Amino acid sequence: MDELFDFTGKVVLVTGGSRGLGRAMAHAFAERGADLVIASRKLPACETVAREIEELGRRALPYACHVGHWQELEGLVAATYEHFGRIDVLINNAGLSPLYPSLHEVSEELFDKVVALNLKGPFRLSALVAHRMSAGDGGSIINISSTASLNPSPTSEPYGAAKAGLNAITRSFAFAYGPKVRVNCIVAGPFLTDISKAWDMPAFEKRAATSMALKRGGQPDEIVGAALYLASPAASFTTGTTIRVDGGTL
Repeated sequence: MDELFDFTGKVVLVTGGSRGLGRAMAHAFAERGADLVIASRKLPACETVAREIEELGRRALPYACHVGHWQELEGLVAATYEHFGRIDVLINNAGLSPLYPSLHEVSEELFDKVVALNLKGPFRLSALVAHRMSAGDGGSIINISSTASLNPSPTSEPYGAAKAGLNAITRSFAFAYGPKVRVNCIVAGPFLTDISKAWDMPAFEKRAATSMALKRGGQPDEIVGAALYLASPAASFTTGTTIRVDGGTL
């Protein structure tokens, strides 16, 4: 294995790790020697992915946690350190973008839920983990953002605003916890995960043909290259930045 992408002995914590992009990234790190913490709201789903990781010969800790609930995050970090003794890579992948009929009908409850999961939770979890990383051997934090944070996002304005905040704290945390902790962000375009099953696919494909250079949605395993790079020694001089993995979305 190329030593730049050898994660043997490393511990990677992935929120939203039970499906979609999180599951794809968890598998990619495990295949390269890492042990995993799979965090998501539903423990059975976490346990399923943990078993898949163990079948690859690695250790895995499934942990039920709602990232949007501030008070649950200390337990997640404490359980990880108790089980593995370290966190080398944190991937803030959990996210939520619920539908709503119109902007003036967005409820305070919906708005708060979106901001909590996409911004407040990653802020708190990153602070807890980066504090420990700084006192130890350092590490890498990767935030999963969205093109909705950069472009007009009809029907997902609260989500786009929260992800724009995530982009902002990426750079702030890089300065706050550098040089031992690197903090970067992947700005993801539309990926064909479980969530896309609810999309109007003919309408999406028509849009993609004119607004995306690759004219299609991404497959989950197409995000792993960027995640592996940002977590690895290959990115030793890369911090406080965003990388677009979006199929050339306008």
